[in-house]
Amino acid sequence: MSKTAFVTGASGFVGLNLVEELLAQGWQVTALHRATSDLRRLERLPVRRVIGDVTDFKSLLRAMPRETSAVFHVAGNTTLWSRGRIEQLRVNVRGTRNMVRAALETGARRFVHTSSIVAYGLRGGVITEDTPPAGINAPINYVRSKALAEREVRRGLSRGLPAVIVNPAHIMGPYDEDNWSRLFRLIDRRRLPAVPGGGGSFCHVRAVARAHIAAAERGRIGANYLLGGADSTYLSLAQEIARLLGRRGRFARLPVPVMKAYARVEEWIAPLFGREPEVTREAVDLLSTTLYCSSRRAMEELGYQPLPLSRLLEDCHRWMRESGLLRA
Repeated sequence: MSKTAFVTGASGFVGLNLVEELLAQGWQVTALHRATSDLRRLERLPVRRVIGDVTDFKSLLRAMPRETSAVFHVAGNTTLWSRGRIEQLRVNVRGTRNMVRAALETGARRFVHTSSIVAYGLRGGVITEDTPPAGINAPINYVRSKALAEREVRRGLSRGLPAVIVNPAHIMGPYDEDNWSRLFRLIDRRRLPAVPGGGGSFCHVRAVARAHIAAAERGRIGANYLLGGADSTYLSLAQEIARLLGRRGRFARLPVPVMKAYARVEEWIAPLFGREPEVTREAVDLLSTTLYCSSRRAMEELGYQPLPLSRLLEDCHRWMRESGLLRA
């Protein structure tokens, strides 16, 4: 019998890559998307598209087939702007609660939840799956929301949900229009005068997609799997991106209070021009932390294969060029 997948966030960055990988491995895919989603890329894929919203439980029950082989809950709100806090909690926390309930009621045989490394908190150093989670106490709303979402999955586990949690670090690759691709655009336009002093682990979106599928097929129920592999300071990252773009690679490292003051001004000015801020105070807080992770468990149990940072950057850069997201 063919394997069936139900994917939330299917029209987004990680979701599209996951859907493509599922299809390549012979799965039948039901792709959930909102009525307002941009379907230009999803429409070209041989999937069953259904309209729904993770914040609307009844729409999930209508959309989710019974006894699906694996439900992949990828949808999430990643904003680091304070204006989006309420909506972020609705999507990340209530949405996960609804997905857990729907998966239980429809008898999903496996539930794979896309979390984040930040659910462990901004503690610095190298994180493993045995590191005590501390994200609920973080000052950044996105971090808190991902930790609270994991708590909803754990509550589902106590009710018999066969769930596995994957915790990617910073994800790069094709279809990224709003996350690390923004750093490419800022450097390309020479609008990045300074870089925070932190660092982090990075992973390729295609490797993350394959790890999701492996988690559904052989991940341990109740386990977390950290997905990282390429560690870099943000300064080194910016310098390497500048090299790829043929731009000047000299960036200042300003004190955090100075960068947050700049971000405060940007948060005030951006709405006047009908756009989101290019940098926010919460982004400065997040990127001022050094947050690395070990991928050993995922490599041993899921066959996860990290890729070097050069490959991540080259693939993201190539896709952005081909998609017209960078100046010629």
